[in-house]
Amino acid sequence: MGENMSKRLKLLGADADMEERSFPNPYPDWDQGALTPNAGADVDTSETSDEAGKVSLEFQRRVQNKIKDLLQQMEEGLKTADPHDFSTYTGWTGIALLYLQLYRVSSEASYLQRALDYVKRTLRILNGRKVTFLCGDAGPLAVGAVVHHKLNNKADSKECLSKLLQLQRSVLSPDSEMPDELLFGRAGYLYALLYINKEMGADTVDESIIVQIVTAIVESGKNLSAEQKKSDRCPLLYEWHKKQYIGAAHGMAGIYYMLMQPGAKVHQDILSELVRPSIDYVRHKRFRSGNFPSSLSNESDRLVHWCHGAPGVIHMLLMSYKVFKEEKYLKEAAECAEVIWQRGLLRKGYGICHGTSGNGYAFLSLYKVTQEKKYLYRASKFAEWCLEYGSHGCRIPDRPYSLFEGMAGTIYYLTEMANPELSCFPAFEL
Repeated sequence: MGENMSKRLKLLGADADMEERSFPNPYPDWDQGALTPNAGADVDTSETSDEAGKVSLEFQRRVQNKIKDLLQQMEEGLKTADPHDFSTYTGWTGIALLYLQLYRVSSEASYLQRALDYVKRTLRILNGRKVTFLCGDAGPLAVGAVVHHKLNNKADSKECLSKLLQLQRSVLSPDSEMPDELLFGRAGYLYALLYINKEMGADTVDESIIVQIVTAIVESGKNLSAEQKKSDRCPLLYEWHKKQYIGAAHGMAGIYYMLMQPGAKVHQDILSELVRPSIDYVRHKRFRSGNFPSSLSNESDRLVHWCHGAPGVIHMLLMSYKVFKEEKYLKEAAECAEVIWQRGLLRKGYGICHGTSGNGYAFLSLYKVTQEKKYLYRASKFAEWCLEYGSHGCRIPDRPYSLFEGMAGTIYYLTEMANPELSCFPAFEL
């Protein structure tokens, strides 16, 4: 077979794979005229956006009705959920976090009470096996501390915080086999500490503790980089299960993103000399499409998820733009957004980790940085897709009502439509 023919077949295969993983985007893209009724688009887009480029009140009403409907379905479905799953990712802490968000956007005290009910359930079943926000004890303890703090239960809040800080021993232990990534590693514990300081006051967790965690993450990255003889090209290298992942959940994008958080107080020299060149190394692994591979050794342009691909990496690029003030990062974030617009309505479902809601957050984050109405429009179109929850023939996740795989995550995303300026990807953005 000729080389050209074989290339063409490969491309056709890639197209078929994209088709299989996502639905064709049925929405016209935003342009200057599309925010007003009947501006030449095939579909009247006025119902999601008004002339000022804000999410229209009519659309917000539709969203609110859907949230009520989905909440009811979720509560019913949770009656058969795993009683022992306390995690933020698929268990009860994720549901508590959703109710905390509902309280944040509505100020309804009943939502805070629901958050407390779920937090109490989680705190009874912690097992000490993992220490991260998403998949370990740190999540329930951090959310518990925050919920009790908001309810003015000082003693209970203090107890949760004290237990959370005790976990640092295993995170810092030199003989610990702990990875550095977000789901199961040190970056996931770091997030829990930064979350506490954001929600309860800047010095709630002492800076010296945060510095120790950051130092452990940096040293670990330097060690692997030296081992792999990549110190000059990628000074901070990370792997999980022997693979050098790139994405937000298990990979370098998620770790670098946490190290660049202002609350992590990483020294400017470390950011400039270690973090920035490592980010640039990852940037050069980008596919021509604008998407990113799941790991450094992977060459297939398949996944467009928050956990693997452009929807997670975009957050790293936006944070790089804020920290290093270089246009190239913003430009590449915008290119990620094009991939997500084309290929982000996922057959896997409507969830946050590997679904349409998580992909929608990419547009919200870009909107917050650029104030470009195009991104708010795109975020609202992904929300509109979620209003037809269950009607597209997507796969049903293993934990269908959970925060990161299922319905709770979609509800969380829909709540952001009321005030997109304040949107915040749960358990990730700060």
